Amino acid sequence: MMVLGALIVLLGVLLCLWEKIPFLGKLPLDLKIERKGFVVYLPIGSCILLSLILTLVFWLLGKR
Repeated sequence: MMVLGALIVLLGVLLCLWEKIPFLGKLPLDLKIERKGFVVYLPIGSCILLSLILTLVFWLLGKR
């Protein structure tokens, strides 16, 4: 429960700092399609990077 709570707090901090991290949202696979009347944003590259980081963190926590 404590680990889950810490991860939720960390996620909240990351969401607050998301705009200040320069490379998130600007990776090669992050797509932004702008048409008249709407914008579609697909952060595929950022999702892959975040997935790799979280996989590494959980793998390191599981080795204990």
